[in-house]
Amino acid sequence: MEILLLIAIMLATAKLMGYLFERLGQPVVLGQIFGGLLIGIFFETNPVISQFANLGVLLLLFMAGLESELEEFKRVGKQSVVVAGLGVLVAFLFGFAVAYLFVPFHEAILYGAMMTPTSVSITVKVLMEMRKLNTREGTTILAAAVVDDVLGILVLTVAISMIKGGEVNYASLAEVVLSVSLLLFFFLYFGPGLADRVFRLLSRIDLPESETAFALVFLIVFAFLAEHLNLASILGAYLTGLALGQSSKKKSIMDHMNVLGYSLFIPLFFVEVGMRIELSYILHAGLFAVLYTIAAIVSKIVGCGLGARLAGFDWGSSLRIGIGMIPRMGVELAMLAVAMESGIIGPDALTVAILMVFVTTVITPPLLKWLYSR
Repeated sequence: MEILLLIAIMLATAKLMGYLFERLGQPVVLGQIFGGLLIGIFFETNPVISQFANLGVLLLLFMAGLESELEEFKRVGKQSVVVAGLGVLVAFLFGFAVAYLFVPFHEAILYGAMMTPTSVSITVKVLMEMRKLNTREGTTILAAAVVDDVLGILVLTVAISMIKGGEVNYASLAEVVLSVSLLLFFFLYFGPGLADRVFRLLSRIDLPESETAFALVFLIVFAFLAEHLNLASILGAYLTGLALGQSSKKKSIMDHMNVLGYSLFIPLFFVEVGMRIELSYILHAGLFAVLYTIAAIVSKIVGCGLGARLAGFDWGSSLRIGIGMIPRMGVELAMLAVAMESGIIGPDALTVAILMVFVTTVITPPLLKWLYSR
C-alpha cells in the first residue's frame, strides 16, 4: 500500500510541478524532474517504481517512433552518422583531457568513454511539447542518438578491453556491430509490412483494447531483445514505434498510448529521474566534477553542432542539434556500473557522473525552448 501511495504522490507532483513550470515559460519535463528532487528528500525510490519508470521511458521513445516518418529517418541517416560520429569523438577527447589532469591514464580513458553517449528522452519530450519532433532537426537528433549509443558502447568495450587485457577484444566489437546492423535492417525494411499483416490478424480478437495490448507486448519484447543484444532497450522501443507508425493502425495505437503514457508511466519516469539524483553528491562535488560537467556540455555542442554543419545544416539548426544532444542519463550510469564492477575505476566516479547527469538534464529543456522561440 505504501508503494501505491508513493505513486499517487509522484503523479500529483508531476502534474502540479509541470503546470507550474509551464506557467513560468519552462518545459513541463523540467518541473517534473525538480518535483522528483523534492520528493527524493523525503522518500526513496524502489524496484517496483523503477520498473514503472522504465516502462515510462520505453513508452516515450515508442511514441517518438510512432510520430517519426520512416522515409525521413532513412533520409537523415548519413547526416546522423556524421553528427553522432563527430559528437562521440569530441566528447571522448574532452572527457579524457579533463580526467587526465586528475586521474591515472587508464581511468582517464574510461572517463572519456563515459562522456560519449546521449540520453535522448529529455530532448524528445521537449521537442514533443513544442511540436518539433517530426522535423528534419528532430529526426536527425533521434537518429543520431541511436548511432551515438552504439558508438558509446563500442568505445566502452574497447576501453575496458585495453585496460584489462592490454588489447582490443575484436569479437565483442564485431558482436555489437552485427547486432545493431541486423536490428536496424529488420525494422527499417521488414518492420512496417510485417506490422500491418500482424495487426490485420490481431483485429480478429474482438476484445477491448486488444490492439493496444499487443502494441505493448511488441514494445516490451523488442526492448528486451535490444538489451539482450547488449544495446540500449530504448533503441528497441524506438524502432518498434517507427515500424508500427507506418502501419494502418498508427492513429489508433498513438491515441491509446498517449492516454496510457501521459496519465501514468511517463510522468513517473521523469519524477523518478529527479528522485535518483543525490543532492549530497552534487553539494560535495569538487573541481574535477565541475570541469568534467562543463566539458560534457561543451563537447556535444561543439562535436554534434559541427557534425550537423558539415552534414549541410545551417548554423542555427546545427546549434539546436548540438544542444539537443547534451543530456546524459541511463547509458552513462550503466557504463559506470560496468567499469566499477570491473574494478578499474573507484566509487568517487559516482559523484562526477551524478553531477554531469543532473546539470545536463536540467539545462537542456530551457536552452532548447529558448533557441526555438527565437
